Amino acid sequence: MRLFIVLCVFLSLNLSAEEQFPAWELPDTQVHQLPALSNGRHYEVWIELPPSYGKTDKKLPVLFVSDANYAFPLIRSIRNRLGAGGQNIEDFIIVGLSYAKGASPTDSRSLDYTPTNVLARAKKPGENFGAKAYGGAALYARYLQQQVIPFVLKNYRADPQRKLFVGHSYGALLGAHILLTQPDTFDLYILSSPSFWFDDKFMLKQEQQYAAQNKDLAAKVQLYAAEFEQKKPGPRYLKNNDIVADMRLFEKRLKSRNYPGLQIHSQIIADEDHLSVFPSMISRALVKLLPGYGPYKPS
Repeated sequence: MRLFIVLCVFLSLNLSAEEQFPAWELPDTQVHQLPALSNGRHYEVWIELPPSYGKTDKKLPVLFVSDANYAFPLIRSIRNRLGAGGQNIEDFIIVGLSYAKGASPTDSRSLDYTPTNVLARAKKPGENFGAKAYGGAALYARYLQQQVIPFVLKNYRADPQRKLFVGHSYGALLGAHILLTQPDTFDLYILSSPSFWFDDKFMLKQEQQYAAQNKDLAAKVQLYAAEFEQKKPGPRYLKNNDIVADMRLFEKRLKSRNYPGLQIHSQIIADEDHLSVFPSMISRALVKLLPGYGPYKPS
């Protein structure tokens, strides 16, 4: 009987603790329900406003980031800490692109961020695609172009000439697809560890198609990859794909076209791999591409 009473008291304490300590919410963030007309899937759009927002009439750069579950709070923290209130990094609006409701992150990103349906063809040796569906990038890009971007520009003080896209891995593959189909969707593309290996390097074929039909590519592109994202001996190096080599080939191809309006650069980040590189990458990218009024002066 005594043990039973003790357990009841313990459980009641846990319940009261849950009631007294609600979940933490990120300040200055907003969540909008914005279902997609293009593919019928339900997404949320997460908005984060910097402390300086609304204090002047100035329109701010707006950064759209895929894989928001991970990247949105990270970029928010990096801008607010490393940015030092606009000294190291200019203040900007963050737009987080969530996964589809009812789908796992793997299934959501595999469908929305890839340009071809690899499950519709015979499986090739060494391929291992574990998601339910692929090849929805065109419909998802249309959702961004026709719904998300207009919504943000209408409801927030966002600079329509300074729209940045950030994507990592499959997210960068999506960014490259948008770059080569409707490049004016964004003004700056930050593509990290792009999965150009996908579907027998389909993106390189898409680049060739674009070059055959266009004389210019008016866009700014910053490519990043990690040192260990290449095939070399060692536990952290890749065994099957070479993201570094594919990225360099993509960059070389674009540069060889001599597009008058294209600005493209790449960087290999030392001592990082596919999973560790994003925080280091985005810190470098923001300081380089959205510099503040600095230099930073410690108080």
